[in-house]
Amino acid sequence: MNADISALWDRIQGMINGFIVLLPNIVLALIVFAIFFAVARAIKRVVKRLTRDRHQARNLGLVLGRLAQGTILLIGLFVALSIVIPTFRAGDLIQLLGISGVAIGFAFRDILQNFLAGILILLTEPFQINDQIVFKGFEGTVENIETRATTIRTYDGRRIVIPNSELFTNSVTVNTAFESRRLQYDVGIGYGDDIDRAKELMLEALHSVPEILKDPAPDVLLMELAESTVNIRIRWWINPPRRADDLASRDKVLSAIKKTLVENGIDLPFPTQQILFHDQTEEIDGDRSRQREGWPSGKGEIPKPRSISSSLRLLAQKQDDGNSKVDSTTVNNET
Repeated sequence: MNADISALWDRIQGMINGFIVLLPNIVLALIVFAIFFAVARAIKRVVKRLTRDRHQARNLGLVLGRLAQGTILLIGLFVALSIVIPTFRAGDLIQLLGISGVAIGFAFRDILQNFLAGILILLTEPFQINDQIVFKGFEGTVENIETRATTIRTYDGRRIVIPNSELFTNSVTVNTAFESRRLQYDVGIGYGDDIDRAKELMLEALHSVPEILKDPAPDVLLMELAESTVNIRIRWWINPPRRADDLASRDKVLSAIKKTLVENGIDLPFPTQQILFHDQTEEIDGDRSRQREGWPSGKGEIPKPRSISSSLRLLAQKQDDGNSKVDSTTVNNET
């Protein structure tokens, strides 16, 4: 028992002595790593400062700054380990990482995929910070592009975090990619209105809105003969193409068009539906001249349409007659 305690004490004393011997190396290693850490942060700030005023190179500066910081920190870690453990060689760590690289790749596949996609997004710049994009059901302003995910701020003040792999492999609409943007809206007029006059009035209303660009000029096009309306599409351009400018110009354009059309007697009809009633019996089944269904029946007699009230009255009368027949049949069976 005493021998075991003595052996354990000797081992603990040896570990303490070894730590005391390595303590200067540990302190020196921490100082060296702290220097590398400070240098890495300084280089990152310098790169960001150099690219801050250059809109096209801002995203590239972000990725270069982060990569430079990570590389310097990795070198500092190797140097610190070499100071603490003189027998340590960087090749040993690289060999170990190579052996476990496959396992790490499978374990962190999504993380690595998002990281590589983030690097490619920052390098190719399909969109930039402060751009307004639409991705699937999300729309907003790009706040930040990181190596793992991209954050956008929606117009109603919410933050959406989207993995970079999703953005890189799917379609993204960039509303602010160009200086100007075209908007459109369909306006329905009545079938009895003059189409040329309505188009002329719409153009006048469009030209009265100062937010609309003169070049390219706005235009109006007849698009559809719908069920209840004749649909005319109005198209106009705005600059800048941001969401707030979109809403502001749309409000003024639609207000001006409605006011102008109403003042000049152009109808803005709402959807209507016509319901036709006719009797369908075996006697007149297939006889077009005895049915009224919205088309001419030829030279024969055209039945007059029955009103809804008279149709309901006739239906109720038939139901009463049917009930009377059933009652009389029941009485005869009982007698």
